Amino acid sequence: MTDRLRAVFCDHLSIMRGKYLPASKISDNETRFCRSTFGVHYDKDLLPAPGSMMMEGLPDMELRWKHDDIRDSWDDGTKIVIGDLYDDAGVPLPMCPRGALKRAVAAWEAKGLTPKIGIELECFALQIDDHGQLTPYDAPGGVVYGTGPFSDPLRFNDAIWEEATRLGFNIDMITAEYDSPQFEYVLTFDDALKAVDDIVLFRLMAREVALEHGVLLTFLPKPIAQAGGSGMHINFSFTDHDGKNAVSSGDLGGPEHMNDLARGCLAGLLHHHKALAGLIAPTANSYQRLQPGSLSGFWKNWGGDHRNVTTRISSEGGVKARLEHRMADASSNPYTAVAAVLRAALLGVENGYELPPMETGDGFEETDATESTATDLLGAVTDLKADTVLCEAVGEVLCANHIFMKEQEVEKTSELEGDALRDFYVHYV
Repeated sequence: MTDRLRAVFCDHLSIMRGKYLPASKISDNETRFCRSTFGVHYDKDLLPAPGSMMMEGLPDMELRWKHDDIRDSWDDGTKIVIGDLYDDAGVPLPMCPRGALKRAVAAWEAKGLTPKIGIELECFALQIDDHGQLTPYDAPGGVVYGTGPFSDPLRFNDAIWEEATRLGFNIDMITAEYDSPQFEYVLTFDDALKAVDDIVLFRLMAREVALEHGVLLTFLPKPIAQAGGSGMHINFSFTDHDGKNAVSSGDLGGPEHMNDLARGCLAGLLHHHKALAGLIAPTANSYQRLQPGSLSGFWKNWGGDHRNVTTRISSEGGVKARLEHRMADASSNPYTAVAAVLRAALLGVENGYELPPMETGDGFEETDATESTATDLLGAVTDLKADTVLCEAVGEVLCANHIFMKEQEVEKTSELEGDALRDFYVHYV
């Protein structure tokens, strides 16, 4: 029996917001929130961010959804749905991240191509110790590609798998990552909007199921200073009108067999490399992860089956051919991050940017790349603000709101270090 509906959206800070509505409203298709939610920061500070209308009376916005998008939830007696945001006049809200992704998909579809997305989520597991402090989850036998109780003594990942399977999420993989207690979750490729809807709801479900086991899952990029970082790798390809993989030139993959579409996408991602960081690595903590030799997206480079480049070209061809962009982390809004990657790739195709040579260095001691992301959030936001072409493509108001909030975040976190910086974010990311 369904008692209620949980109507949610993923906001500018990648925080899930929503309402519980009675079962009688499941047949409805909208509910209202305060538009000035887009001016609320992690510390609950309410700010006059562009588009938030905080100084214009804090008016309503509407969350609208389709009845067919309502899903079963991991909460007993509850359905859940993600919707799109509209202003009080019924016009799509320009700051809505899901709307930005829909526009990015439509831009590719206008060229006869359908974006396909696969996202890899990495995270750390934390617990509260006897002194009320967050501490790494005790998994003394944890190793990279670890499975079973030595990597997960409380078996909370078994509970996540069980719920995900029951709810129809198409899991590709769950495993322990390089640094214990770090884990990776991968769902299968799908149409872009469905893939991101699924990963957003999966992430919410995983955090809430883990919490019931006394574990705080955090997708913060660097929650443990002595450990490695967690990314949100965005894998993408396109299908054409015939259903064929458009980035494939045949059964063989890798750089030697790339076609013009793949080259154009690569060129766009490299051209907008610095600005992308401001959108898809959007917290002060992100720049503890984005470092040389960190298997992240620091350098402006690309390569084949090479985990130390920013965009990796799969060695698989045919239906499995894809590009993997490795810069993003899950402190970003997944809708915004995927929209930004798709828009940068499209700009490369449309504008004919030059593609630099492939990386030949090992990425640890040697690299061909001479340009990188900024080394802190302020620099990344400055780079984003300067790239008006990318901002226009992703959405000018969305980017203006994002830039304003992140400039405020620079000030809010400027004196924070170590656990204090982590704790500014950790309960929300």
